[in-house]
Amino acid sequence: MTIEEYLRTLEPFVDDAYGQRIRKQFAGMDGKSELAMLSSPSRDEYEQMARAVAIMTAAERTNAERLTDEQVERIAIDARADKAVIAIFLNGYAIRISNSKNKR
Repeated sequence: MTIEEYLRTLEPFVDDAYGQRIRKQFAGMDGKSELAMLSSPSRDEYEQMARAVAIMTAAERTNAERLTDEQVERIAIDARADKAVIAIFLNGYAIRISNSKNKR
C-alpha cells in the first residue's frame, strides 16, 4: 500500500459521527489515544494530511514509514500543517505497512 492509497482509505471517515464519538470516548491527556484521530479525522486534519502527501518527494512517499522526525517536521512546516497530525498520520501508515508485511 502506498501513502496515497492509505490517505484515500481515511477519506470516507472524515467527520464521521460514529468515529467522532469513538474519538471523544478515547480522548485523553496521556497520549494513548492519538491514533484514534485516524478513525475519523476532521476535514481540517484530512486536508493537512493531503497537503503533506502532495508536497512529499517521490523518495519520501516511497519511504514514508522510515522518515526521520526532522523530515516529518519539515514536511509539516512546508505543508502548513500541525506537526502532530502529520506524525500521527505517518505513524498510522507505518503500523499499517508493518501489519501487512507480517501477514504475508
